Amino acid sequence: MTTQTARHDIQDGLYVYLQDNSKRWYARFVIKTEDKGNGKWYSKATKEKELDKAIASAHIILMEYKIKAKNNLLVGSKRFKDVAAKTIQKLQIEYDDDGKFSCRDYMQALNKYHIPFFNRMYITSIDQDKIREFNNWRIEKLGRIPAKSTILTHNAAINMVFKEAIENKWMIAAQVPVLTSKGENGKRRAAFSEDEYDKVFDTLLNMIDNSRKEITKLIRELLLNYMEFAVYTGIRPGTEMDGITWGDIEMARQDNNVRFKVKVKKGKTSKHTGTRTVICRDQIWGTLETLRDRFPNRKPKDKLFRLADGKETKELGVAFRKVLEACDLKDSADGARTLYSLRHSYITWQLLRRDLRIDILAKQCGTSTAMIEQHYSHVVPSMFEEELSGVKFDKKEKKVRHINKKSLDQQIEKYKGWEAEFKKRGCI
Repeated sequence: MTTQTARHDIQDGLYVYLQDNSKRWYARFVIKTEDKGNGKWYSKATKEKELDKAIASAHIILMEYKIKAKNNLLVGSKRFKDVAAKTIQKLQIEYDDDGKFSCRDYMQALNKYHIPFFNRMYITSIDQDKIREFNNWRIEKLGRIPAKSTILTHNAAINMVFKEAIENKWMIAAQVPVLTSKGENGKRRAAFSEDEYDKVFDTLLNMIDNSRKEITKLIRELLLNYMEFAVYTGIRPGTEMDGITWGDIEMARQDNNVRFKVKVKKGKTSKHTGTRTVICRDQIWGTLETLRDRFPNRKPKDKLFRLADGKETKELGVAFRKVLEACDLKDSADGARTLYSLRHSYITWQLLRRDLRIDILAKQCGTSTAMIEQHYSHVVPSMFEEELSGVKFDKKEKKVRHINKKSLDQQIEKYKGWEAEFKKRGCI
């Protein structure tokens, strides 16, 4: 708690003082209005270290506040942490209702960065100088210049707090400071090579077989399907994946050939672009059959990714981290790997296969060609190893990784049944 260490009275209802946590003087003054009786006291930083300059600044501040009072522009301020708490409460409700990934990011930014720094500061006291102090403090806390995407997320979060304050008349729009978005350009995304993914896959299979608790086994079984689905579609783990229902999966068959499509209705880009259609890699049939067998009474509106007992879980991220730790693949040269690294792996593998134009891949993944070129430019030399080296290797067939051991021919025979079931119940 701060303590007043010096005080200088200027006139009735106006003085300057020093606190033990600052070398700069603060002005304290009273503003009398018709509806406030004896008036209300305000404190405002003069930003001056010298007493004479602080006194001059105090007079100017008092005049500004009198003008605001005359024009009904004075607002009763609130401390930042209190306004932020109300903002977080609203974000939590929105996250619980819609599962918006961005809401979670905003709450994390406010709890981890903004509230610890601004804390009990009055929200009307946050000016450009304080924003600059915060930016410097954040660099020290992170140990690096934050990425531009991080800064944009933080700016969006604190702007929500300012909006909350304006709506409750705790500040006016003119008092909102200008935020900058200058940061480091995006870096490479942590991904898996195909051999590394195989290692993770095999490690998880072993962990499933050795699960001591039934709930742990159920989570790990679901995680295996979740992993497969991510690397066969490129869909974002989190809101996009978690929102998929059985009715969102479509199939088209011609003789012995079949294609699967997924309608992505919730996620990062759905607000702006609407539903996105994602075409699945052919290997996904094994994943879908496993999920079908697990839920024989499935309905179109049922979530795809549920435990075998029908319940949903938020433990997949934690379970995945434990698998990575078990096979020593959690860390990479491009940072820590997470479930999101499965999406980055999909994009990287597609680029290396050279099967798709970048603009088509961008559409499939719900991103832009600029983002792919920015974050995956390091893949380009490997895409043209043969041309650059002049050495041609025989291509090796990549083994299909899924837990269903039936042959592809046997599986195709079932597609007719799947197709009939899709027409009958609205889901495969």
